Amino acid sequence: MGQRQSPEEAPGAHDREAFEAAWRRWREEREAAVAAPDGFLAITGLHWLGPEPIRPAGAPGAWWSTEAEGVLVELAAGEELRVAGRRVTGRHAFGRIDAGSPLHAEYPGGVVELARRGERYLLRPRRPDHPPLLTYAGTPTHAPDPAWVLPGRFLPFAEPRPVTVDAVVPGLEHVFEAPGQVEFALAGDRRRLTAFNGRTAGTLLLLFADATSGVTTSGPGRTLALGPPAADGRLAVDLNRATNPPCAYTDHATCPLPPPENRLPVAVEAGELLPPRAAD
Repeated sequence: MGQRQSPEEAPGAHDREAFEAAWRRWREEREAAVAAPDGFLAITGLHWLGPEPIRPAGAPGAWWSTEAEGVLVELAAGEELRVAGRRVTGRHAFGRIDAGSPLHAEYPGGVVELARRGERYLLRPRRPDHPPLLTYAGTPTHAPDPAWVLPGRFLPFAEPRPVTVDAVVPGLEHVFEAPGQVEFALAGDRRRLTAFNGRTAGTLLLLFADATSGVTTSGPGRTLALGPPAADGRLAVDLNRATNPPCAYTDHATCPLPPPENRLPVAVEAGELLPPRAAD
């Protein structure tokens, strides 16, 4: 269990209702994102690009990549894409794609995602009629419990550090910028986990695994988004909001794995559980 609050610190009935209502709103937003028509459940395949053109099933065009020109596509007669609202036909060069800044090209019935992992480019078609998306019935979770909202502190590094982590794809590595560590008490011990930059300025992201990983929760671990720390570094570590990575929903993901120091030897029985899986 989490670090339990003493009776005088425990929330009253009104606070508990507000806590659970906020959690339910977050769950609705989270489920909407998972079930989005262009989300990870909509991915039909993962294709690594190289100098030889390939034609992915279910998407228009022949695709390849070169070091000089980045990603290219040759569209046959009658095929087209829309890139940033512009109609594209024939041969089109997307150029080099920055890691962490994927591009998307729309086509009738779907979207093609283009991204870079290390020095390699990948292509993933996404379709709203993909069976895993159509049959998705939600992700089970532990019941929300204020005992899993832990007081924490952000400990910034003198300078942000690049941290290399492995991925679920053998041989692939991710490099993220780590601005510092997050410290909190769990199961009677102080823990320090490396934190990465979150989606918006000032926010943080934890990648962690625990004793439930691969048993009742995602084997590669889970993620936890944290709000900006206060001026003195204080922040709440709400493990009720621990979420599955994309690879819990599709085999076509390239999820990073937690760094060694983020592997907790205790069970975090909070947040999302393993989702039901339909075949990709």
